[in-house]
Amino acid sequence: MAKHRLEQPNRGSKVAKRAVVAGSITVGSLAVAAGPALAAPVHVPNIGTFELPGVDSQQIPQQFQEPKQVAPQAAPVTKSPGASVEIPNIGTFTVPGLNDDQIPQEFKPKGGGGFLGVQPTVAQKAVSNAESKIGSPYSYGAAGPNAFDCSGLVYWSYKKAGKTIPRDSYGQLGGGTPVASIASAKPGDVLIFNGGGHAGIYAGNGKFVHSSTYGTPVQKDNVNNWDLTGIRRY
Repeated sequence: MAKHRLEQPNRGSKVAKRAVVAGSITVGSLAVAAGPALAAPVHVPNIGTFELPGVDSQQIPQQFQEPKQVAPQAAPVTKSPGASVEIPNIGTFTVPGLNDDQIPQEFKPKGGGGFLGVQPTVAQKAVSNAESKIGSPYSYGAAGPNAFDCSGLVYWSYKKAGKTIPRDSYGQLGGGTPVASIASAKPGDVLIFNGGGHAGIYAGNGKFVHSSTYGTPVQKDNVNNWDLTGIRRY
């Protein structure tokens, strides 16, 4: 008997398939004949799903209709928030996936500091040092910390950044590495004007910081307003 029961499903499948091939099958009380115009799937539990020629799918009883496959729903996508991070002397950027409370205070805009362990270069520090003295008075022969002449500001800014460069503008023109043009200049490059008589520090975007003359405090000015002689990179 056990062997007979095991063979029953295979026998049923063969009968159903032979019925389809012969051109008709009885589903419940519905008898359908083969026809060329239509074909509907009929699902026989534990046997399989078969195409019935000449049958509209609406004629198939509900319990014998092919089970509908339910597509899995995608998980809702949540947009990660973004937080602003300031890289000194470079700019402020939005970092996706971070919240403001995840950003250390020193990396927040106007907070200063480095970004993910990257520290500003000596040249970038020199620019920041020069900019910190905007408004300080001019004084011939002075090299800070409260008053400056032109080359004195450049010298002090680099020394405070950890690098000693020549003290006067002619020496600054003769040192470092030459830069071909202002288009190739980077923040921190030393700009020499008027044949060597004046110096300043390039701040980027066509601007430089300098201490020009008595009565005019340290300021940021346009490079194009001056007669550029040379550019040196330290």
